[in-house]
Amino acid sequence: MKEYEKIRREIEEIDRKISDLYQERVGLTEKLTEYCPKSGGDVFGFHAVDQLSFEGACVVFQGVEGAYSQQALLEYFGRGIKSYHVDTWRDAMEAIAGGEADYAVLPIENSSAGGVIENFDLLAEYDNCIVGEQIIKIDHCLLGLFGAEVSDVTDVYSHPQALMQCSKYLKDQGWEKHDMKNTAVAAKAVMEEGNIKKAAIASRITADIYGLKVLDTGISDNTSNSTRFIIVTGKKIFQKKAGKISICFEIPHKSGSLYRTLSYLIHHNLTKIESRPIQGKTWEYHFFIDIEGSLLDASVVDALEKVRAETEGLKILGNY
Repeated sequence: MKEYEKIRREIEEIDRKISDLYQERVGLTEKLTEYCPKSGGDVFGFHAVDQLSFEGACVVFQGVEGAYSQQALLEYFGRGIKSYHVDTWRDAMEAIAGGEADYAVLPIENSSAGGVIENFDLLAEYDNCIVGEQIIKIDHCLLGLFGAEVSDVTDVYSHPQALMQCSKYLKDQGWEKHDMKNTAVAAKAVMEEGNIKKAAIASRITADIYGLKVLDTGISDNTSNSTRFIIVTGKKIFQKKAGKISICFEIPHKSGSLYRTLSYLIHHNLTKIESRPIQGKTWEYHFFIDIEGSLLDASVVDALEKVRAETEGLKILGNY
């Protein structure tokens, strides 16, 4: 037992030294500030701005009128913004990459169903960057034709994420489920088909737009169901007040690689980590990580430089 206590004390002493060394490192990192780019300078190819410019801007979203993406767009940009919709999320990324739109609004994560994996892949593929985010409370309803009742329904249509978010409700009903590109697209399809046996899962706003009846409400598994949307642009900019950084990278397929990489970020409040398989590289992954911080903070820049040295293809997805 004495030997055990002795080892414990030695470990505690080592922990104290590690803590002291880290505090010393923080102090040295702060001194680096005078050598780092000042406000407005370029960091990792990004340029700091006081605020985003929406004057004359055009915003693209995926889906049709009434989509949750459009609701997020209106919340973030306001109702006076010029906007249009496209069929797919890839089309939206192409639009800003090609200069046809200034910003795109994409869903990235749901509080119930998790990440929207296709959009993580698109962020890695395109050289666009995140400049903002908007969280929307998702209040799914069951929509059908006027004259229909819940007991008439045999088939339900919606986006796969919405179907997943209402899985308990749908399991009890036993209906045939059909995937659609968007919740609003599903509502529009039900309206056009004109069959009382068909219903859509979408928002109450969508019911008003397409002249549908709200057959049931509160059908989400999670009553506090929310979706986080990202605002993406083709310009490498960030606001000086930004407080979150999203990055992605690959790591060598070696033991301890991820541990060593994350060790550089643990003091910057890592808030999210997601992985996606790399096409053509079996059992190798892209890692997507969110941390708190700004590219104008020397300690953050120092940590990201170390991550870049440890990884392959580090990409700053945005500071927002």
